[in-house]
Amino acid sequence: MNLTRRPRRNRKSEVIRNMVQENFVTVNDLIYPIFVLEGQNQALEITSMPGIYRYSTDRMLDEIAACVDLGVKAFAPFPVIAENKKDRFATESFNKEGLFPSFIAEVKKNFPDVVLMTDVAMDPYSSDGHDGIVDNGEILNDATLEILAKMALEQARAGADIIGPSDMMDGRVGFIREYLDKNGFQNVAIMSYTAKYASAFYGPFRDALDSAPKFGDKKTYQMNPANAREALLEAELDTLEGADYLMVKPGLPYLDIIKSLRDNSHLPIAAYNISGEYAMVKAAAANGWIDGEKAMAEVLLSFKRAGADIILTYFAKEFAQYLKKIS
Repeated sequence: MNLTRRPRRNRKSEVIRNMVQENFVTVNDLIYPIFVLEGQNQALEITSMPGIYRYSTDRMLDEIAACVDLGVKAFAPFPVIAENKKDRFATESFNKEGLFPSFIAEVKKNFPDVVLMTDVAMDPYSSDGHDGIVDNGEILNDATLEILAKMALEQARAGADIIGPSDMMDGRVGFIREYLDKNGFQNVAIMSYTAKYASAFYGPFRDALDSAPKFGDKKTYQMNPANAREALLEAELDTLEGADYLMVKPGLPYLDIIKSLRDNSHLPIAAYNISGEYAMVKAAAANGWIDGEKAMAEVLLSFKRAGADIILTYFAKEFAQYLKKIS
């Protein structure tokens, strides 16, 4: 047998494999989603997300300090809002003295160099649990934009570096961009949840925030998992409206969408390795079915290979610890 090409020659030792490795994940690629709640000295583990906690601000500052020491310096906080502060217009979302703006300001005061990407959507604050204003069972698009813009402005005033509209209302990127600009926040970026699918993998996140819809589902605004070309339309619109980053959520079932956006856009692409994906790895590892650390590393690498520049992941702290262990 005369084989002139033997790809295995480039796999025969660890040193050679490392030399020809095409993709790498570092702590610089990661954004760590975190959950903040009211009170003092609170640390409540999320049952469906082992190792992930809802922290009060004081305890979250300690958690952020530990992450910064590991090299993780970008965070995506989400607020746990008490039921008695929720209403159908999500008015708590633009209360400048509320939990979330106060938390953002406290983090930036203590850690001025960290990056905070903040979520803009009504569901954590809505008594209906939806991402928009509900009127007779219909989600009102244009009326919701006003609330999203006021929410984004309060987050920017508090110190947010990147605004993350996750609501999937039409036109929200342009509306928020214009609102931020006219109020003097031209330098606050927007990472649009460009292709956010109506997925079955969000369950643990909704447990964390107690933000599940009180009725119906989110299929009239989140995307159909069957559709790929539609993501390109959303990406084109978000780009024209002024987005600085495009995000795909969830991550693992939508690697093809990440690749499609990478091939068709010059903007940075983010992938959200969501709660259900994290929970699956943790559950399988807890049962001894997989090696949890190796699976975590492989999952994160898959996002880079698909074309993601940025990965939002609940594995961020654990992966940083893993990198230190193997270095």
